[in-house]
Amino acid sequence: MASGPDFDVVVAGGGACGLVAALAAASAGASVLLVERDPTLRGTTAMSTGLIPAAGTPDQAAAGIVDSPEQLAGDILAKSGGRTDAAIVRALAEGSAETVAFLRARGVPLSLVTGFLYPGHSVMRMMGTPNRTGEELMAALAAAAEAADVTVLSRARLAEPLADADGRVEAAAVERPDGSLEEVRCGALVLACGGFAGSPAAIARHIPEMAGATMHGHPGNRGDWIGWAERLGARLADMGSYQGHAGLAAGHGVPILWPTITEGGIQVNRAGVRFADESRGYSEQAARVNAQPGGVAFSIWDARIEQVMAQFDDHRDAHRAGAIVTADSVEALAERLGLPAAALAATLADVAERTRTGTPCPFGRTFASRPPLTPPYFAARVTGALFHTQGGLAVDTSARVLRADGTPFPNLFAGGGAARGISGPGADGYIAGNGLLAATGLGRIAGLAAAACATEAAR
Repeated sequence: MASGPDFDVVVAGGGACGLVAALAAASAGASVLLVERDPTLRGTTAMSTGLIPAAGTPDQAAAGIVDSPEQLAGDILAKSGGRTDAAIVRALAEGSAETVAFLRARGVPLSLVTGFLYPGHSVMRMMGTPNRTGEELMAALAAAAEAADVTVLSRARLAEPLADADGRVEAAAVERPDGSLEEVRCGALVLACGGFAGSPAAIARHIPEMAGATMHGHPGNRGDWIGWAERLGARLADMGSYQGHAGLAAGHGVPILWPTITEGGIQVNRAGVRFADESRGYSEQAARVNAQPGGVAFSIWDARIEQVMAQFDDHRDAHRAGAIVTADSVEALAERLGLPAAALAATLADVAERTRTGTPCPFGRTFASRPPLTPPYFAARVTGALFHTQGGLAVDTSARVLRADGTPFPNLFAGGGAARGISGPGADGYIAGNGLLAATGLGRIAGLAAAACATEAAR
């Protein structure tokens, strides 16, 4: 190579992980280039609620919530059945409060989400922007990157890392919209270029149960890094892992957020009957919804739960889109949804009785912790969607990409959708926030480690 790199650190991908990695590298004094194929910085995060789980925050202490990194790590490992990298989980949990503080110090307005508990989390620990939207989170991160003098190259993509015989990345081949290639020399490279949910071929290969499912994620998540990994000899892990969502409003493309269910709501199929324990998690429930007649279900909740949902901009979007119907009686609800009234009435009566007695349903769900559903009712026709994949490049606790033999590449890092997630091998290990915990946590770790690596190489 010539006298020195064009940039100390190149970051591929302008979602939450890429922006946090760029901010962290810049905070350590590195010159940073962020490459993003879209005209604007959005990524998968912009399509989410933007919630980041963090343990031991000042917000929790002020609210009287006792939490710890050990408890957060325990919740994640319990949901995955221990089928994930425990060292990565613990590193992310231990750094979660520090990541929130890092983001707040750069103007990202995060506050504790209260009023309900997501499945799998033992305490309230979700941190979100005022309107609880990923768009809002991304706007704040983009503004922080601009203030930190991160160089952003949009409408461009990383075509391939260029490495020497020892696997040290010497440059990034960047492709422009006209197909021309430019080699950008770098001291370290961070892969934050999303998962592969936007590649039907990759989904059919790695996650056949969701082949043909509605993809409600970023279309740029095409998994280009899978080919790079194979050519570089990198290790891939948990490629069958994904976040599904069992509440995408059918025909509207807006999510019906899961507190509608966890706060006491239910899902029924076209026969007006329940078909699973909805409270276990929205990710694994997606495939169950898709297995119902017509690939749809109907989420039903009441006015009490509707008040909880009022804090979410996504929920207001669902109302504006006409995805949510209301009814003052079971009979009117059945008519509006096109369901058999007698069957729906029997289902709601059974849930009410189980709520009163505390008797678990045949699927194992207990309703006793919530009041019974009462009119007026709210409902939406939903389908199971694929939001983003959770498998990817295996990394160590410094976010270094690992070779097939487990040894790290010297200056190649990964996070977000390009890295192996923390949800285990399938959909049932995902709990709310796993994606953004890994994206922001590994992003911060990768950015700092990449900056240190580049500085060391320059000496």
